Amino acid sequence: MFDETIINMLIEGTWATLYMTLVSTLFGYIVGLPLGIVLTITDKEGIKPNAVVYKILDFIVNLTRSIPFLILLILVMPLTKLIVGKSYGSTATIVPLTIAAAPFIGRMVESSLKEVDKGVIEAAQSMGAGTFSVIRKVLLAEARTSLLVGVTIAVGTILGYSAMAGAVGGGGLGDIAIRYGYHRYETDIMIVTIVILVVLVQILQGLGMMLSKKLDRRHT
Repeated sequence: MFDETIINMLIEGTWATLYMTLVSTLFGYIVGLPLGIVLTITDKEGIKPNAVVYKILDFIVNLTRSIPFLILLILVMPLTKLIVGKSYGSTATIVPLTIAAAPFIGRMVESSLKEVDKGVIEAAQSMGAGTFSVIRKVLLAEARTSLLVGVTIAVGTILGYSAMAGAVGGGGLGDIAIRYGYHRYETDIMIVTIVILVVLVQILQGLGMMLSKKLDRRHT
């Protein structure tokens, strides 16, 4: 059986993982939501087509998303140290997690907004709605269920990234799994950390899907 030290370590690792995941998701949406909106409206079929802006942002998103997270984690270490003061630990891991999450979230937001019926957008414009009104009252309002589903997907993905960060001292459950399961061959601790990670993903995604269904019922 696990002693008190191991149990406390697992509890702290769980909180560290939740901290990294939720804060990174928040910052990811602060950057990714506007990014997805701009991608949507500047597309050739958007309400404010702009080929130059769209192509630049599209290139940046595709480039960032094509870099594996572990490599990105190492690449941005100097930036992480500049912002946080160190390149290891839970707080430091938020920087690369946000950089990885923002373009992923931006693309999901773009996909959700493009599902909005063009007829609704045209109707709003015909009644004199400006760009910001269309974005706020039509695009975001009509796509809210899809956007919330996207949040649950983003949280699960970012949680997985946070576990990978354990390979380079990122803290949390991933760090525990690697230190004890890989370096010390304590398989039982590694299995417990995996189970906790799976449970966390299921709980967070379950809550997100439940909220999206409630919003969808209200919308209809």
